[in-house]
Amino acid sequence: MPAPNTRQVTITEIAREAGVSVPTVSRVVNGRDDVSAATREKVEALLRHHGYRVQRAPRRSRAFLIDLVFDDLDSPWAVEIIRGVEDVAHAAGAGTVVSAVHGRTDSAEAWLQNLHRRASDGVLLVTSQLQEDLGPALRESSVPLVVVDPAGQPPLDAPSVGATNWAGGMAAAAHLVQLGHRRVAHVGGPSRLLCSRARLDGHRAGLEAAGLVLDPGLVREGDFRQASGLRAAQELLDLADPPTAVFAASDQMALGVYEAVRRHGLRVPEDLSVVGFDDLELATWASPPLTTVRQPLAEMGGTAARTLLELADGREVPHPRVELATTLVVRDSTAPPRSTTLSHHK
Repeated sequence: MPAPNTRQVTITEIAREAGVSVPTVSRVVNGRDDVSAATREKVEALLRHHGYRVQRAPRRSRAFLIDLVFDDLDSPWAVEIIRGVEDVAHAAGAGTVVSAVHGRTDSAEAWLQNLHRRASDGVLLVTSQLQEDLGPALRESSVPLVVVDPAGQPPLDAPSVGATNWAGGMAAAAHLVQLGHRRVAHVGGPSRLLCSRARLDGHRAGLEAAGLVLDPGLVREGDFRQASGLRAAQELLDLADPPTAVFAASDQMALGVYEAVRRHGLRVPEDLSVVGFDDLELATWASPPLTTVRQPLAEMGGTAARTLLELADGREVPHPRVELATTLVVRDSTAPPRSTTLSHHK
């Protein structure tokens, strides 16, 4: 064992030396019983060696309060996640504090200060920016944490809840291929996000299963919002050989595709079939109602909340990553392609 260190070590350093996760060290430090005897002995030996006192005080009393944190709250799917969290929290007698950090470091730091003042039972993160800005601070905290639909591999060693994005993308492509479409475009979310890449990969796999290849010229990147769907679809419809169908990786971008079709003097689905992703309430009110891949957002929020409450009660979570199934919901925005090309209608 290395020579003792005169400075106060952090639990991050202890975790690295012990070869375990930071939350595991935190559980040992806080006297939690959901750690194996061998791991506890190794961690406690290092804590003693470095002069880090192990607190054996009983776990603090429950505040019956959950912190739910988003990057932004201006997306309709955020409301669905809040609804799922609220249902579970209410049934457990807990309140919910909803915050948005807007991707700004100062907002994230202010939120962290407020979190410590509230002494919440735990945190649900529906964000990637906060993880980048305050990852070290959260690692040092003993507050339970669950990530909802992480944009990539969560840098925080925490349980996460997501959806089967790849399977959803494959189902969308397979549906369009079965209708007879061969030139199927993709309007995706930001490529830096794992969920965006998974939906695109699923789309590609759905085409390949039918012996087709995704044309790179039919792929555009958006940001999940309507304006980006509009821009992408305008570019696609202006091609010499435009697509006969589009799979948009969000319902909001799909509505942007609708607008591009309208501006080109065309119609959905007669001239262009459109599939979205999310199955937000607005999908049923679109004209025509939107065929889409249902992402169980409320269920994701509820599952994450139940997981967080289990952690707050000191129980171990058996599955660190949970993915809920997506399902294709067929409505009126998809149909077999016309025998003529869109270029004849311009």
